[in-house]
Amino acid sequence: MDNLVKASIRAKALELGFAQVGFASAVGDPAWGEDLAGFLADGRHGDMAWMAETRERRADPQVLWPEARTAIVLGTNYAPAGDPLELVRRPDRGNISVYARNRDYHDTVKKRLKALGRWMAASVGGDLKVFVDTAPVMEKPLAERAGLGWRGRHTNLVSRRWGSWLFLSEILTTLDIEPDPPERNHCGSCRACVDACPTAALDGEGRIDPRRCVSYLTIEAGGGIAVGLRPLMANRIYGCDDCLAVCPWNSFATPTTDPDFLPRIELTAPRLADLAQLDDAGFRQVFAGSPVKRAGRDRFVASVLVAIGNSGRTDLLPMAERLKGDASAQVQAMAKWAVSVLGGQDPGQL
Repeated sequence: MDNLVKASIRAKALELGFAQVGFASAVGDPAWGEDLAGFLADGRHGDMAWMAETRERRADPQVLWPEARTAIVLGTNYAPAGDPLELVRRPDRGNISVYARNRDYHDTVKKRLKALGRWMAASVGGDLKVFVDTAPVMEKPLAERAGLGWRGRHTNLVSRRWGSWLFLSEILTTLDIEPDPPERNHCGSCRACVDACPTAALDGEGRIDPRRCVSYLTIEAGGGIAVGLRPLMANRIYGCDDCLAVCPWNSFATPTTDPDFLPRIELTAPRLADLAQLDDAGFRQVFAGSPVKRAGRDRFVASVLVAIGNSGRTDLLPMAERLKGDASAQVQAMAKWAVSVLGGQDPGQL
C-alpha cells in the first residue's frame, strides 16, 4: 500500500482529534490466545462471562473478521490537569475515575471513528469495521504491536508521549498497509504501579487479578465486595486511577482540552452524602451520558456506602442507617457494614 495512503490516514485521524495512530497486521498472535486461555482457566475474569463467551473471536482479529488485513489503532488523550489522587485524601468525597467524570468516551470516540471510516471509504477505498472497547478485540496487544506504546506492569498501555491516559480504539480494514514498528518496553525496574494498587491486584509480572481490582469491584462484580477488600477501597466509588496516576511516564503527558473529557463540576469532588441519596431516577439524571450509568444505581450506591464506612465520618451514620431499609439487597448489605464500621465494630469480624 502506497505510503501516501498511510500518511493521509494518519493525518486525517490527527485532524479528527486522535492523539496517536499506528498500523499493525490484523493477524493474531498465538501468544494472545494462550494468555487469554490462562487468564480464563484461573477464573480471573470473575463475573465477566462475556470474556469466556467471546474467547475465540477475541484471540484473533481474523476470527472476528476473516477479511481484515490491517488494524489501525488509535489513541485518544484524556489526561487530567490536576493530581488524580487528590480526592483519595478527602474521605467525605467520592472518588470517580478520571475517565468517567464527563461524557462516555465510547460515544465520543465512536463518532470520530465513524468520521474517519467515512473519509477512508471515500478517499482510499477498502472495507472496514470500527471498534471502541465494546467488541471482542485484543486492543492492548494490537496497540503495542502498532507502536502506540507498551503494556506496563499495571497491564495497561503506556506511551512515551502521552503516558497512561489513552482511550484505545481500532479500525480493521481490508487494505494492506505497511505496519509500524512495535514499541519496546520502557518500564525497566520500576514497580510504582504495583506498589500503588490499593488492593494488591497486580503481581508485578504484568498480570492482574481483576477480582481484587477496584475497577472490577465497583463496575463489574455481581456478587458484592468481599469484606476484606472493603476497607482497602477508601473512597473509590467508580473505578480507580492509582496504578495509572503514579506512572513516571505521565510527566510527559499533556492535559486534554477536549470538552467531552474535562470533568463536570458536580463530579469533580462529589459529596458522599449527596450521592448516597440518589434513587434510580436521580441516578439516571445525574449520570446521563456518563460511563457511570453502566454500574446502575444499586451497585453505585453500594460502593458509596463502602466509602461512607471507610470515611470515619460519624455524621454520615444516619444516612447509612436509613439505607439499611433500601429496596436493594446489595445496598442493604453495604449499609449494614457501614453502620457497623462507623459504630466502631472491627470490619474484619463482619
